[in-house]
Amino acid sequence: MTYVGHRAPAASPDLPRASAAATTRDVVAAYVGLTKPRVIELLLLTTVPVMFFAARGVPDLGLVVATVVGGACSAGSASALNCVYDRDIDEQMRRTRRRAIPRHIVTPSAAFTFGIALGALATVILYVWVNPLSAVLSVVAECFYLFVYTMLLKRRTTQNIVWGGLAGCFPALIGWTAVTDRLAWPPLVLFLVVFFWTPPHTWALALRYREDYAGVEVPMLPVVARAEVVGRQIVAYSWVMVATSLLLWPVAGTGLLYPVVAAVLGAVFLAQAHRMWARARGTEDLSVIKPMALFHASNLYLSLLFVAVALEPLLH
Repeated sequence: MTYVGHRAPAASPDLPRASAAATTRDVVAAYVGLTKPRVIELLLLTTVPVMFFAARGVPDLGLVVATVVGGACSAGSASALNCVYDRDIDEQMRRTRRRAIPRHIVTPSAAFTFGIALGALATVILYVWVNPLSAVLSVVAECFYLFVYTMLLKRRTTQNIVWGGLAGCFPALIGWTAVTDRLAWPPLVLFLVVFFWTPPHTWALALRYREDYAGVEVPMLPVVARAEVVGRQIVAYSWVMVATSLLLWPVAGTGLLYPVVAAVLGAVFLAQAHRMWARARGTEDLSVIKPMALFHASNLYLSLLFVAVALEPLLH
């Protein structure tokens, strides 16, 4: 594997370890950390607005609660099991070595049991209080994340996040099926928006931590390609993402709020992507490229786009 920058140093031998006398608060916080709450928050952000859109108004509160709880448990399960499988590289990466397993607050076997229990609970909640289709989609998303992304793609190909990112697209489908109990074209469009959003979002973060990924031989695109190439790929995916987002207007017959918001947000995001690409030309200096600016912009873009999805039926 060829790396375009400096190789990351090995994990520090003086990495803080949890003492045997970890408090109950420490242990609870560690288990919560295993679920990757920020990831759950992002996934639910693409679930609940779609429920409003599918209901053409305010969905049943009980249904929203069941879907949110079931979805959070499912995402938390996948994250915990991912932490178990990736514990060897998590110990070496600066971004991840303070997680519960590397710090020895939670054992791998306990984390595995926790992840399986959360997954089972998620399936029961979604099957009983939402509907079987949503439960099946949740299981498919979790299995795809674990077996296809984590175990098959992540350590083998630069396309890992492109195809592995499909797992993060399922909340849009689950939010829709929770309300309608069937699939349709509008949630598939939103599914694709998240699909094309994932590479720019993740590659910007991976560019910031590329030495970490190189140190553990995970071939994220920024590890094996120059920053300029990464920037060009980000721009290409961003254009397709914005074009796909505008498809919801004719496909779902929305009012003007959604396409106006999608167009404005898309224009701002494309400007950010092009600026980062321009900064990356001829340099590998991250202080010049500023990939985290695009990473944070991607979070804001997706958040506001799905807020528009939720508001559309309330105002149209």
